[in-house]
Amino acid sequence: MLNIVILVFVGGAVGATLREALMLTVRNPIDGFPLDILTANIIAALLLGVVTAQHARKAVSDDVNTLVGTGIMGGLSTFSSFAYGSFVLLNSPKDRPTVALLYVVVSLVLGYIAVIVGMKLGGAHERHSA
Repeated sequence: MLNIVILVFVGGAVGATLREALMLTVRNPIDGFPLDILTANIIAALLLGVVTAQHARKAVSDDVNTLVGTGIMGGLSTFSSFAYGSFVLLNSPKDRPTVALLYVVVSLVLGYIAVIVGMKLGGAHERHSA
């Protein structure tokens, strides 16, 4: 149990650090679209798909899955920032409900696609010969 907590703790610290690096380097467009948050979430969805598929194939251990899938990807992705970014766009002094809706739809669609691509990259759909 303690081993799992340590893996998640260390992975979360790494993921949060990576997220902050993205937040500092990815610039948002003038219209306020939170491209930095979208980037972090899509990368995390893709990599979570890869590690999940690798874990399902027994190519990575439970510990690696916990460290990377739960810890690092949990620290990198940021649902609270996603929700807050949507809130800010919807409640901005400028009329931005279209940008907010676009952000939510793009985040969900690209996130879903990223998981599928990650799963395929991780070999989830490989056929094994008997």
